[in-house]
Amino acid sequence: MPTGVLPASSTARRPLADRIPVVSHLRHSVGWQRGMLVAGLVLTGLFVIVAALAPWIAPYGYAQRTTDAGVDFGTLQPPNARNLLGTTVSGFDVLSRTIWGAQTALLVILCAIVFSIFIGIFIGLVSGYFGGWVDRILVVIADAIYAFPSLLLAIVMAIVISRGQSTLWGGILAAAISITVVFVPQYFRIVRSEVVRVKAEPFVESARVIGVPTFRILLRHVLRNSTRSVPVVVTLNASEAVLTLAGLGFLGFGIEATAASEWGYDLSRSVSDVTSHIWWTAVPPGVAIVLVVLGITLVGESLNDLSDPRLRRRRRAAAVTGGEE
Repeated sequence: MPTGVLPASSTARRPLADRIPVVSHLRHSVGWQRGMLVAGLVLTGLFVIVAALAPWIAPYGYAQRTTDAGVDFGTLQPPNARNLLGTTVSGFDVLSRTIWGAQTALLVILCAIVFSIFIGIFIGLVSGYFGGWVDRILVVIADAIYAFPSLLLAIVMAIVISRGQSTLWGGILAAAISITVVFVPQYFRIVRSEVVRVKAEPFVESARVIGVPTFRILLRHVLRNSTRSVPVVVTLNASEAVLTLAGLGFLGFGIEATAASEWGYDLSRSVSDVTSHIWWTAVPPGVAIVLVVLGITLVGESLNDLSDPRLRRRRRAAAVTGGEE
């Protein structure tokens, strides 16, 4: 074989569909696993579409109390032609606030996940590769943060960060940063354990021997082989972010009603309504939280199962057995 020419099997690249995380998992899923993944993708896709098109789908603004003609909605009005899902105790349209709440939840999820990924991957990469006293200090800090109840830690961080501010982006960033503090230790643990394993591989040792700069080794060799589990963790954390945001809003540490629509806040204001047999203020935001969390969780659990090589071998063996029968 001529020098510098690699075998055809080593140069052949997998199809693009097999390299995209969710698409590749969908192609290789079968039976109930595929049904769960498809159902999760449908629910998650609807959530994203509603959040993106909220200004055009919602009949009114999230803090609007009158029609465009100036007619007052009234408070605690049952579903009617003007307000399809009724109105809240504050005179807001329930349907509009439920739709706008999807946009708030999506923005918080995106901000929290992006912050968590960058911070968690960076410190996990540094800690796992260099080790020593830096690794020990970061591990102790991550374990200390991880030991606290997630919602309690988010409440403390929300109080420290928001300081009573109720602006849209101020509340979103405060909630996102509060959730980020909870999520960073998870990404740190996963990336650090992978980095510790990858840095002992022969190709990393070879790169060190031939004098490849440390920064290039971290990016080209270590990082690329240490983040395979991150997409699965992202989907699982996204559902947890929705619940944490709803918990903050329900306890009064979230975003104010006049700054944005938030499902947890609306649920907290509807608690007293339920005892008076007023169901329409609590059911829509509650159902929205359940459907979004269910959809994202189905996607995350499906990706987690499909990423496990032991489960893949079992499914392959079951398929062969079924074919023989």
